[in-house]
Amino acid sequence: MATLQLGDIDLYWERRGEGPRLLFVNGSGASIESAGPLIDAFARQFEVVVHDQRGLGRTTVPERQPTMADFARDACALLDHVGWDRANVFGISFGGMVAQEFAVTWPERIDRLVLCCTSSGGDGGSSYPLEKLATLPLDEQVQMSTRLLDTRFDGEWLADHAGDRAIVDVLEARRAAPKTDERKRGERMQILARQGHDVWARLGRITSPTLVACGTYDGLAPPANSEAIASRIPNAELRCYEGGHLFVFQDAQALPDITAFLRGRSM
Repeated sequence: MATLQLGDIDLYWERRGEGPRLLFVNGSGASIESAGPLIDAFARQFEVVVHDQRGLGRTTVPERQPTMADFARDACALLDHVGWDRANVFGISFGGMVAQEFAVTWPERIDRLVLCCTSSGGDGGSSYPLEKLATLPLDEQVQMSTRLLDTRFDGEWLADHAGDRAIVDVLEARRAAPKTDERKRGERMQILARQGHDVWARLGRITSPTLVACGTYDGLAPPANSEAIASRIPNAELRCYEGGHLFVFQDAQALPDITAFLRGRSM
């Protein structure tokens, strides 16, 4: 068990695999444990460093409300801690927001950058405000969450697509799992931090080769948001895949393309 003390929090982190250096930045509500299959997929080709973001998993819930800059500083501090002056960076969903904040603040520390199913905020568009879900009755929360995940997901679609049904079942089980009040407080802090996310005017500071990837049917971070991000980052590549917010599991070509890009190979 590895922890890094940062002010009032103990940041839990792990290192997996061998190969080129990769910082993996997780999405909303996700931990190293819940994202294990995707982390392990990268660890087959990269030396992966990943952490539970503040308030989540085995990392301490902070006393004060964190900002997006705080989440980015955590990632930078972790690179310092493991002795990496530079690394490839993969950010997914909320992790893509953190990765953008990291990249516009410390562009010199990134070799290659992948931003998946995410948003820049500001005039580039924002991801769906998750705080609104909490105001809905439970059955409506479940229905809305499912359609945001992939706008095609209704009863008929899921009945005919076993793989997508399995994704929904896993997420519903995770949502239904009991949580401590402290865990709920940490998740709430992450959601509130998203409200202040806006790197739109600063995206031009990113100097690394960048792949912006999205799902055609993503209701949380619509493809237009990824198109906007790619338009602002010099020489960024944009790829849209068959799927929704979790297209990395839905489109078999997505992960090979992403790993090829991170290794500097043609896709």
